[in-house]
Amino acid sequence: MAAGTADGDGRGWRAATRDALYGPEGFYRRPEGPAGHFRTSVHASPLFAGAVARLLCRVDEALGRPPVLDFVDMAAGRGELVTGVLAALPAEVAARTRAYAVDLADRPGGLDHRIEWRSEPPKRIKGLLFANEWLDNVPVEVAEVDSAGVPRLVLVRADGTERLGEPVAGPEAEWLDRWWPLGAEEGLRAEIGRDRDEAWASAVEAVERGLAVAVDYGHTAGARPPFGTLTGFRQGRETVPVPDGSCDITAHVALDACAAACALPGVRLLPQRDALRALGLTGARPPLALASTDPAAYVRALAGAGEAAELTAAGGLGDFWWLVQPVGVPDVLGE
Repeated sequence: MAAGTADGDGRGWRAATRDALYGPEGFYRRPEGPAGHFRTSVHASPLFAGAVARLLCRVDEALGRPPVLDFVDMAAGRGELVTGVLAALPAEVAARTRAYAVDLADRPGGLDHRIEWRSEPPKRIKGLLFANEWLDNVPVEVAEVDSAGVPRLVLVRADGTERLGEPVAGPEAEWLDRWWPLGAEEGLRAEIGRDRDEAWASAVEAVERGLAVAVDYGHTAGARPPFGTLTGFRQGRETVPVPDGSCDITAHVALDACAAACALPGVRLLPQRDALRALGLTGARPPLALASTDPAAYVRALAGAGEAAELTAAGGLGDFWWLVQPVGVPDVLGE
């Protein structure tokens, strides 16, 4: 831990992160948007939006092809995913789709007029709520074990300097005990994911019928990182997290805890590579014979295979987790 001061200054990482990311001068209000600093699956390839569009079509079929089909893009950034999904949908489905982009930033200029921009998801969604890299940016408290073996809240100043505060207590302590119990070794750390559990449960509650999906990097019980995962990103590079609005601040998600927060049947947690393969993205190279019969088609297929391989790669984007929660419909993702 960085050396702190002894005069009681600093505040919890939850409040510091909230202001640094979403305050009036926050990181996510910058004009370049998240894409100016890091690359998600959405930015890696339009194949990702195409796969989400196919998932929306499966939800549409499960709902009996309703007159209005909702698609909600949580943490929409600058609307890249929802724009790509609308473009990839069959015309008949797109005509019935009511598209929402949910983000605290202002609506970007030039966004498709069909997309409704909101700061909160709508209620009574009938369709697909898709949250790509949203939960990792829901601010959380950080705990660290002191020299006496007691987990304490970590307090931070705007320059990133940390010190230990009061012992973790109340609901945060209960969450740690259940989902991320810390040993007595000094320096062990954890991100307390209770706020993320509540955020996910609230998002699922907004779905009346359909599917809710959260895509994020995360961990489950038995494989928690001993010193936490809190970090920053700036201009495509990982950096020290400093809550002054200059960088993204993020931490991996305890997705098993989020899954348990919903109390609904049918929840699944699977790697992105498996989810995308179930939606038709394999990364397989096209047959070499195509290079002779239709060279242009072969080059296009080869490029697509490379993009699909990146989205499903072990050690990369393929290691992201998909938390899939059906609400009143069968499992449309398949095995």
